[in-house]
Amino acid sequence: MSLISVVLVLIIVGIGLWLVNRYIPMDGKIKTILNIVVVIAVVLWLLYGFGVLGSAGGIRLPRMR
Repeated sequence: MSLISVVLVLIIVGIGLWLVNRYIPMDGKIKTILNIVVVIAVVLWLLYGFGVLGSAGGIRLPRMR
């Protein structure tokens, strides 16, 4: 993942979130929840992208018999 692509995605997500917050009328609580979900998704995407978090496929659950 190149730095340019990371910056471009962050700019696009930021502008999109700003447009939604600015021009789509909705309750303040829903806007807050939307903002929190988007920020958490972007942070997780960055952590996976930079290898801080490994893939979820590495998690092994014990089999139930």
